[in-house]
Amino acid sequence: MLTALLAGIGLCLSLIVAPGAQNVFLLREGIKHSADGRRHVIILAAICLASDVVLISAGVGGFGVVIEQVPWLFDVARWAGVAFLSGYGLLAAIRVFRGGSAIDSGSAPADPFAAPIGGSGSGTATLVAPAKVKASTALLPAALTCIAITWLNPHTYLDTVLLLGSISTNYGDARWFFAVGAILGSAIWFAFLTFAARYAARWLRSPKSWRVLDAVIAVMMFALAGVLAFD
Repeated sequence: MLTALLAGIGLCLSLIVAPGAQNVFLLREGIKHSADGRRHVIILAAICLASDVVLISAGVGGFGVVIEQVPWLFDVARWAGVAFLSGYGLLAAIRVFRGGSAIDSGSAPADPFAAPIGGSGSGTATLVAPAKVKASTALLPAALTCIAITWLNPHTYLDTVLLLGSISTNYGDARWFFAVGAILGSAIWFAFLTFAARYAARWLRSPKSWRVLDAVIAVMMFALAGVLAFD
C-alpha cells in the first residue's frame, strides 16, 4: 500500500512539473496578483486540483472495472505504460542536453497567450510579469481560462486518465492508494505554485534550472518504467 502511495506521488509529480501551459499560467497569475494576496491564485490552483481529482479517479476506477472484465488488458496496459514512461523519460533526457525550456521575466504582452507556451513534450515556456499590475484582472475570466487550459489540453487526459489509470492496474486492490498518492502529488505541486510563485519564477528563469528539473524527471520516468517492466 505504501509502495503504491509513493509511486502515485512520484509519478504524478514527474508528470505535472513539466513546463506546460497550466503551470506557466498559474505562475503568471501568482506573480501578477502577489500584491493582492494569494486568494486569486489559490482559487485557480483549487480548480486545477479538483480537475485532477476527477480525472485521476475516473482513470483508476474505469481501468479497474475494465481489467476485471477483460483480464488480458492488464498486460496491454502494463507495456503501454512502460513504453510511454520510457518515451517521456527519453524526451526529458533530450531536453537536458539540448535545452529549450526557460521562463523569462520581462515585459508582459497585452494578450496573456501572446508569449509562446510549451506543452509537456517540448518547446519553450515563457513567463512574463509586468513590473506593476493594477488589481484589475477579474477572477471569473481567469478561472474560465484555467478551466480551458486544463480540460482542452489532450495531454491532460493522456497523463491522468490513460497513463495513471493504466499504471494503477499494476497495484491491484491497492490501486486506490496509488490514486490517493497521485492526488497528493498534484496537491503538493499546486500548493508549491500557489505559495512560492515568486521564488519558483526566479529559480525557473534559468535554462540550466529546467535542465536539472528535466534530468530528475528523466531518471524517475526510466526508474518507473523499469519497475513496471521487471516487476
